[in-house]
Amino acid sequence: MNKKIVRILVTGVTLLSLSRLAAAQDTIPFVPSPMHVVQKMIEVADIKKGDVLYDMGSGDGRIIIEAAKKYGVRGVGIDLNPDLVAKARENAKNEGVSDLVEFRAQDGLTVDISEATVVTLYMFKWFNNALKPKLQKLKPGSRIVAHDFDIDDWKPTCIENIGPPTDGTSDYAESRTLYIWKVGEAMAMP
Repeated sequence: MNKKIVRILVTGVTLLSLSRLAAAQDTIPFVPSPMHVVQKMIEVADIKKGDVLYDMGSGDGRIIIEAAKKYGVRGVGIDLNPDLVAKARENAKNEGVSDLVEFRAQDGLTVDISEATVVTLYMFKWFNNALKPKLQKLKPGSRIVAHDFDIDDWKPTCIENIGPPTDGTSDYAESRTLYIWKVGEAMAMP
């Protein structure tokens, strides 16, 4: 009888924790990465032909679309908001890369990302931390690039600071930080 009660309690606590994570994920706002940051994220990810890019919280699809245009790589965008997924699909069609990209209205914490060789994130730290176990299971050499929010207890291979653009092409005046991990490699900077 005691084992049955313990199992029920453990199941209840697990379900409560998962529902809190799902509710928290629903509150993540769409804040698009400025295009100069998108360009830098793609550059530091060292994207090459044959890579498969997953963008968690893909919003309007700008990272996946830009990578497909620049490198011809296949990309998968994951976002909970079906309206943003529809907008991303429309943007991909308008940019001529619909054959290379797909956008899914899914929970980024439950989706299978095992085929990814590159993962980009512009999500809150709690989300990045919750995704960490999946990221660490990616194939050795896979790259993860997080915009502004790192991952606890996982030292980046590299950190890039990006100043605001000086050519007046963006309304964003703040500096940005990119955290880059290469699965299977230790931190390369002091």
